Amino acid sequence: MFSREDFIFTIGYDGAAAVVDSQAKKRYSALSARELAEKGLFRAAYSCAIWSKDPKELETVVEIYNRISGASLSTDSSLDRLFGVFPVEVKRSILL
Repeated sequence: MFSREDFIFTIGYDGAAAVVDSQAKKRYSALSARELAEKGLFRAAYSCAIWSKDPKELETVVEIYNRISGASLSTDSSLDRLFGVFPVEVKRSILL
């Protein structure tokens, strides 16, 4: 089973395996989407919001991103492409 933490800290794929940043996972796995975004970890924050399927978390991440970056994105923007996060089926995780 692909865990929340593995999804949030996936940095790429090797076939059907997710490649996970083990150092980031160890250090930041207890943080919420808001906390990740406030630390500037927007890809992880976006992944966390996607995993939770809570639209309010996604709005929070976009709001913090806009405030820090000066952008004016909305939740309707192509955020998947911006952050490179797409939910996919994986069979296992490889920790780096």
